[in-house]
Amino acid sequence: MKKTAIDQLGFLIHDAGRLLRKNFEKRGQEYGLSSAQWRLLVRVVREQNPTQARLAELMEIEPISVSRLIDRMEQGGWVRRRAHETDRRVNRVVPTDKSLSAYSAIKAVAAEVFEEALTGVDEDMRAALISALTLMVGNLSSDETATTPPNVEQQAAS
Repeated sequence: MKKTAIDQLGFLIHDAGRLLRKNFEKRGQEYGLSSAQWRLLVRVVREQNPTQARLAELMEIEPISVSRLIDRMEQGGWVRRRAHETDRRVNRVVPTDKSLSAYSAIKAVAAEVFEEALTGVDEDMRAALISALTLMVGNLSSDETATTPPNVEQQAAS
């Protein structure tokens, strides 16, 4: 039976994501952070002081797991908790200077990994890929507006 592109789509997206994470982890390990810690750090910086509950939602993990992750990162000086302005029951997670510095450096690592992954893909194909993936995420996120990705211009600027 002949396989079509649709038959392979899920596997290709999954494998591309897995390999991107694997390569990123290998190159970013000098900072001593796990993949989960990097993901949290990126979310904390990009979301501008999110609550712990928001981080759990964004990372698709249980709130208790996020709390433990934040505990470890707080002990390492990567983030700190700050009481919410209007609700004392809620904590915001704030990046430290150490994490902001690492975030800048790790963006360069990520750019290297993406460039390696896109070797041989010309600018038109890159634009089509980003456009198609953005549309797919939008199609599948119709009831999850909180996780809809920013537009391509915002991604390029960050």
